[in-house]
Amino acid sequence: MNPRLVVAALSLALVLGGCGGGDPAVPAERPAAGEATTSSTIAPPPAAPVPQARLDRRLRDAAWANDVRRARRLIRQGADVNAEDDTEQSAYLIATSEGHLDLLRLTLRHGADIDAKDSWNGTGLIRAAERGHALVVGELLRAGIDRDHVNRIGYQAIHEAVWLGADTSAYATTVRVLAAGGVQLDKVSPSAGLTPLQMARERGYAGLERILRTMTNAAEQPPDANAALLRAARAGDADAVALALRAGADLEARDEHDRTALLLASTYDHVAVAEVLVAMGADPDALDDRHDTPWLVTGVTGSVAMLEALLPANPDLTVVNRYGGLSPIPAGERGHVDYIRRVVRTDVDLDHVNDLGWTSMLEAIILGNGSEPYQEIVRILLAAGADPTIADRDGVTPLEHAERRGYEEIAALLR
Repeated sequence: MNPRLVVAALSLALVLGGCGGGDPAVPAERPAAGEATTSSTIAPPPAAPVPQARLDRRLRDAAWANDVRRARRLIRQGADVNAEDDTEQSAYLIATSEGHLDLLRLTLRHGADIDAKDSWNGTGLIRAAERGHALVVGELLRAGIDRDHVNRIGYQAIHEAVWLGADTSAYATTVRVLAAGGVQLDKVSPSAGLTPLQMARERGYAGLERILRTMTNAAEQPPDANAALLRAARAGDADAVALALRAGADLEARDEHDRTALLLASTYDHVAVAEVLVAMGADPDALDDRHDTPWLVTGVTGSVAMLEALLPANPDLTVVNRYGGLSPIPAGERGHVDYIRRVVRTDVDLDHVNDLGWTSMLEAIILGNGSEPYQEIVRILLAAGADPTIADRDGVTPLEHAERRGYEEIAALLR
């Protein structure tokens, strides 16, 4: 062979080898599992950014669906809570009209324009009041929204709650919250030519009419708004509670036993009072001198309605009572079946052991009587995943306690 051709061939082989040509029969080396790649490794191209308009549209879709988890993810990706579609709907405004409280809170934390207007020149407060969303109304009032804005058809929030509402408990709470938050109550609607009280009378809403008459005809402010608030909460007078807050009462005022208005409402199971207080931001974890809180008391009373009223306030489910127990423990002791059925759907620890060494299941067996309510409580706790093997301080299990007491139905469940 011509020596020049040999040299050329060798040179070409070296060039191809240096450029990654190599022997086609030998696979290229790849990094071992867990081994760092080198700078010569080709990384996949970065994903193209999602256009802003598409992100915003997806966020509005998530808002309509009340998909808070998806909304949170989209906001992290850059979606704008204030971005409106061609009907002037934004994720924030959708949350107000649909009563999506957690979604509303999410949008407020991420820069929602509190006084944004919809296509009717209405604020979120007007939208929420129209639908009777008292919790949303309270959240917006506390966030500093314009309380008395008049929309394009001449209504304030209080007008919409009455004229476009209904004579139901939801609207009663909404009207009380608006009053507690200091909205004007006697202004004539420019379009209807009626005050809120006159609207209620015109609609035949006797309940709302009574509330508004109480609010607008109230005497001068009480000399001690805090005392008035506590008295009203204990007595279950939701109208008087709203009036005391309107007069400037401290939401967390305490009585001689350090009980707040919300704790008094919970203790005496005054749900309508609690709904107003929660909407206005009352603390569900305020401890009194017996180490009770509004939330803990529900385990004693067994009130599912009060439990539901307090949940939007996000109570701390790990706070313990003076016996070191969580709310399912006294509920188990007292045979509150419906309460146990509802509380197991929260994040409360069903296997919590109190200072006596007992769980809710142990209390239901040791302090119960083995009857059907206590059987059902054990059944519910087991279905919810409570551990039936947790023994007391003496090492006695729930099954052994049931057998010793002759509670055969409960023992059969635990076997």
